[in-house]
This record gives sequence, C-alpha cells and structure tokens, in this order.
Amino acid sequence: MSTSEKYNRIFCEVLEIDENQLTTLKYRGTELWDSVGHMSLISSIEDNFDIMMETDDIIDFSSYEKGMELLSSNYGIKF
Repeated sequence: MSTSEKYNRIFCEVLEIDENQLTTLKYRGTELWDSVGHMSLISSIEDNFDIMMETDDIIDFSSYEKGMELLSSNYGIKF
C-alpha cells in the first residue's frame, strides 16, 4: 500500500467518509471531524506512520491537504 493510499484510508476510516470527499476536506467539514475526531485522526496517523507529531503541527493540521504538507515537510513522509 502506498503512502497516499494509507493516508486516504486513515481519513476514510476515522471520519467515515468516501475517498471522493478528501481533496476538499477541512477541519469541521464533516460531522466526525470535530475536536475528538481530530485527535482520533492524529492518533491513527501517528500509529500508521510511526511518528510522534509536535503540538504545533497537530494544531495546524486543518485540512486533508495541509496534513500532507505537514507530514511531508516535517516528518519526511513522501506522497
């Protein structure tokens, strides 16, 4: 499974959405992406990519696209 596929799967499973909703998805853009859902999403990303995200990055993780940008630039995860 590619990095992008893994990232997409995490979003779809945690937030219970379809993959076609991902590219425009933003924090609070779906019912389950509230503060609790955000921490579930971060936890799943950390577990699946074997990283520990910094607090500032968790706060800045405001969209699907921003998440890829943060993971790529700050944690060496290539998409």
